Amino acid sequence: MRNPTRLLYHSLAVAVGMSLCGAASAAPTQYPLTLENCRETVTFAGPPKRVVAIGQTQTEILYALGLGDRVVGTAVWFSPVAKRYEAVNAGVKRLADNDPSFEAVVAREPDLVTAMFEWHVGPNGIVGKRDQFARLKVPTYVSPADCVGKDNSGPGDGVRTQMFSMELVYRNIREYGQIFDVADRADKLVAELREREEQAVKSVATLKARDVPVVVWFSSRDIKGDGFMAGKTGVPAYILSKLGARNIITSNEEWPLVGWESIAAADPAVIVVVRMDRRRFPADDIDLKLNFLKTDPVASKLGAISENRIVVMDVGATRAGLDTIDGVEALAKAIAGFGIAP
Repeated sequence: MRNPTRLLYHSLAVAVGMSLCGAASAAPTQYPLTLENCRETVTFAGPPKRVVAIGQTQTEILYALGLGDRVVGTAVWFSPVAKRYEAVNAGVKRLADNDPSFEAVVAREPDLVTAMFEWHVGPNGIVGKRDQFARLKVPTYVSPADCVGKDNSGPGDGVRTQMFSMELVYRNIREYGQIFDVADRADKLVAELREREEQAVKSVATLKARDVPVVVWFSSRDIKGDGFMAGKTGVPAYILSKLGARNIITSNEEWPLVGWESIAAADPAVIVVVRMDRRRFPADDIDLKLNFLKTDPVASKLGAISENRIVVMDVGATRAGLDTIDGVEALAKAIAGFGIAP
């Protein structure tokens, strides 16, 4: 006969091992699932199988979670898809580079519509209002990064009432984990991003970049007109705060229009210009931006221009998504290279 004591220990070990495995794995989603999302209550009868993702950040998060086969349409792209997602993205229908129509979205017969911005899907949604989709029994989900601590009731990109944080992106990912019943994948992705963020912050801990004045120029309606500059509480401001740098723009607006005379008066030590593939405005073109800075009678006189303290940042880093941390790393490296830390 086998030793009963040994059998008891073996049984206990198996039980403990199973318990630990269970603790390490997220619980499966129980449907129907109800979530509070951007002041709306959304219920899911089961994991969505056909998703239209209006916004590059939301699309790429779905890809990162291994859900590319569920995406049947995408829109609102500022730059090429990340190389690691090129293969899956090639099989996804691009409804529009910019704003898709309501008809184009519903023609894909989605059982979920996600949005990067409330101004696309929200109370004043230019693609569609949430109740329009609800009448068709299509749930909608808007990135928490665009509505938590942010007022989108007016025109434009909205006004933030509190500083953006990557915690909102992590919430976005985890809620997708619940919605699609892939919580394990979501937890793993959040852990990876959080580690990258911590490492990026550590990499600049020794830089004495406190209060280095910086401005982030997104675009302009007219290349010679006022520029859409990063406000003090949005994603670029978060990046600057991680470095201890100072944003010269003090508006709570996401991307306020600011004249170059005002920027010159603030005398930024570094000018960050955003590079994108989108061509909604002339100044979306990075070459036109750089030429303007070097030839404009006001901008060209700035010390940041004469000393060539210009940083070109990919647009993904300025959006609430997977690439935000890239912006922390890129700007830290640039500031260190300029040798301007006080």
